[in-house]
Formats: sequence, structure tokens, C-alpha cells
Amino acid sequence: MDVATTGKLRMTEKISYGFGDLASVLYWQTFMLYFTYFYTDVFLIPASAAATMFLVSRLWDGLNDPIMGMIADRTKTRWGKFRPYLLWLCVPFAAIGVLTFTVPNFGTAGKMIWAYATFILIMMLYTGINIPYTALLGVISPDSNERTSVSSIKFIFAYAAGIIVSATLLPMVKALGGSSEVRGWQLSFVVYGVAAILFFLVAFKGTRERVKPPETQKSSIKQDLYELVTNGPWLILLGATLTFILFVAVRGSVTAHYFKYVIGEQQLSLPLLGTKAYNFETLVSAFNTVGQISSLIGVLIVNWFARIVGKKKTFLIFFVVAILSTAGFYVLSAKQLPLIYLLQITGSLTGGPLSVLLWAMYADTADYAEWKRGRRTTGLVFSASTMSQKFGWALGAYVALTLMSQVGFSPNQDQTSDSLNGLILLFSLIPAAFGVISMIILFFYPLHDKRVATITAELNERRGRSENE
Repeated sequence: MDVATTGKLRMTEKISYGFGDLASVLYWQTFMLYFTYFYTDVFLIPASAAATMFLVSRLWDGLNDPIMGMIADRTKTRWGKFRPYLLWLCVPFAAIGVLTFTVPNFGTAGKMIWAYATFILIMMLYTGINIPYTALLGVISPDSNERTSVSSIKFIFAYAAGIIVSATLLPMVKALGGSSEVRGWQLSFVVYGVAAILFFLVAFKGTRERVKPPETQKSSIKQDLYELVTNGPWLILLGATLTFILFVAVRGSVTAHYFKYVIGEQQLSLPLLGTKAYNFETLVSAFNTVGQISSLIGVLIVNWFARIVGKKKTFLIFFVVAILSTAGFYVLSAKQLPLIYLLQITGSLTGGPLSVLLWAMYADTADYAEWKRGRRTTGLVFSASTMSQKFGWALGAYVALTLMSQVGFSPNQDQTSDSLNGLILLFSLIPAAFGVISMIILFFYPLHDKRVATITAELNERRGRSENE
């Protein structure tokens, strides 16, 4: 029996799919951890101006997601609906990435125009390549468990990319730029861009699309949108995703600032390395790298755990531990680095795999829509979902930068006690509160594993009848 019938995929195809996230997350991890730092401390945009830019640009970018999803759903090529965009957009995406991390020698107005233009372009191209790539998860196999497996491998590669960025970006900026941090950022994204092009091409070459909309389905944007906003399980996941991203984004937006201004340079005695001073770049790189490695370990075990207790229960159990770990940073001082790193390990081990489960559940909501109404709009389901991600990141960065501005944050100098307290809150209690809200919303998600299995079986039966007619 072939893959389209059994749903079982070769490991080589799962790995090929994962390369797409290896490419994407070289950028997304930078957006999460270093964009606010880059614009305030390297590009030298005031925090309040950067906050407005993030909000306006990312809200605009989020609105593009469902548009891209509908375009992808209507794309017809010999390669399928979603795969061709990996081929078409990988080079333009990498080129604009270099320009985004280029600091022009302009005045304030010129620099703001450059920042807005390149930021909007990089996010639109990210949408153009990543929406089809993500939607590909929903059509690579008709089997829900196989899609969860593919999602796990996707995030293994995602966290591998996160490890690469966390461990190499700031050191590479210093190595390539020498005394010029500006030059270092530009050259670093030449390196990342070449790597991303190669990884996207591997994903394009090594995957296939197998789940197609019903042959009787007619193209209707109005009908697609109506069925999306009346898809109850999808709406619940949307709310959970938005608040989950706020949980991640608020803290991620100030991680570099927290280490630069709260933790600072520290004298540490480490086994085999002896006693020496470690600057904030080294400490934050180690912190983020430890988090990415812990997340990767979590991704490796989450599929096994979810098969035992179910996706929804796994999500809730892991989320509780991640929230408590995040809130715990509030009570730790700068001198308690071992505990700070320990909370990063526990929070990342349980928080990292949550995205795996979310994206697998989104594929289930696409099945649910086809089962209930006989229409499938995979691209729209996933693109509208990534829209909530981008809205979350926009609001997260806006909240962080606005609060930093209000408490008197000034880049590259000692901070006031109010500014330091604001950074600590943004790193702990504020994101934890968003996490609690997300978890409450998810309690209402109705697609437990038994119901998903019933829906999958009925859809396979329908597709089999359609092929035999």
C-alpha cells in the first residue's frame, strides 16, 4: 500500500521536511531573542519608536497571513500547492535578510524609513515562504499520528536552529565585525542566508503533498472565511496560541536586555575552566543555548508522552511547569546564576514542546472542517493561525518596549531601579500571567484523541469511496 493510503512516511521525507524549519528558525529565533536588542542597541532607534514599528509592521504582516494562505490554497503547479514557494522565495528572502540587518549611514528619519521598509519586507517574505511550508504539514499525510511525528521532527530541526543562533550569532557578530558591531550583524546574515537557501531547497526536493481538497469543492473566498471563523476547535486554538505567544514573546523580547543590564558581567568559577570574568554576551548566549537544548530534549520525548496521555493533557501538564519556571525568575537575584539556568532548563524542557502539539492540533482542526462541512482549506487554517503568532509577537514586543520606555530605559548605560524592576517583571511575572490565560482557554478545546481518530477514519473512508467512483 502506498503512502497516500497508509499515511506512513519514510524517515527521509520527515527529515527533509524538518530542514524547512532549520532555515526558517535561523531568522525566527533572531526575531524572538535579538530584534529588540538589535534595534535599540545597534541600530540605535529609541525604544518607544521601536515599539511602534514592531506593532504596526507585525500587525500588517499578520493580516497578510490569511491572504497568503488563500493564495497558496489556490496555487496549482506540478509540485503541488505549497512546496513551490520554498523554491521561488528562498533567494529573495535571504537577500532581504542581509538588508534588514544592515545599518545605513543615514539621519534619524532616513534610518527609520530603512528600518520600516526592510522590517516589513523581511516579514512579508517570511510569510510568503513559511505559510506554505507550515501548511505542507497538513497535507503531507492523512494520518494524524504521522503528522504529530512530522511536527516533532520539524521542531527538532527548529530547536537545532535555535541552538545554532543562540550559540553562534553574538560570537559571530564579534568575530566578523571586529570593532564594528554593525558590520558584524550584516556579515552574519550573509552566512545565515546562504545556509537558509540550501535548507529550503532540501525541504522542497524531499517532500510531497498527498491530502487534497474534495474534488467537488468549489473555490470561494467568502465560504472559506465563513467556515474558518465558525470552526469552533480552531477558534479555541487561536486564542490559546495568541496568549501562548505572548507568554513566550514578552520574555524573549527582553532576554538580551535582562542579561546586559540586570545580570551584567560576572566573575565565575567553573570546573576545568577556573575563575574568570564572563561578559553578558557569553552569559546570554549560554542561557539561550541551554534553553534550546532543553527544548530539543523536550521535543524528543513529547510524542511518546502524548501517545500515552493525549495531546491536550500533555499540553496542560507541560504548560503548568513552564509557567511556574517563568514566574520563578522574579524571586532570583543576579548572583543566583545556577538557579537562573536551572529554571531555564525546566521551563524550556516543558515549554519548548508546546509548539509541537499546537501545530499538530491545527492539522486536526483542518480535518475537522473537512469532516463536518466537506471543505478543506489547509493553507487558510495554518496561515490564520500564524497570524495569531505574529499578533502575539507584535503585542509582546510592544508591551516590552513600551514598559521599558515608560520606566526610563536608555540603551548602553546604567539603568534606574525602576527600569531594572521593569525588566525583571517582563522576564517573569508578566509572561507567566499570559501563560495562565492560554492554559485556561485550552481547557475548552474539544478534539481529544479518540474523537480525532474517529474523524480520521471517516475521512479515509470518504476518500476511498471518492477514488473508487
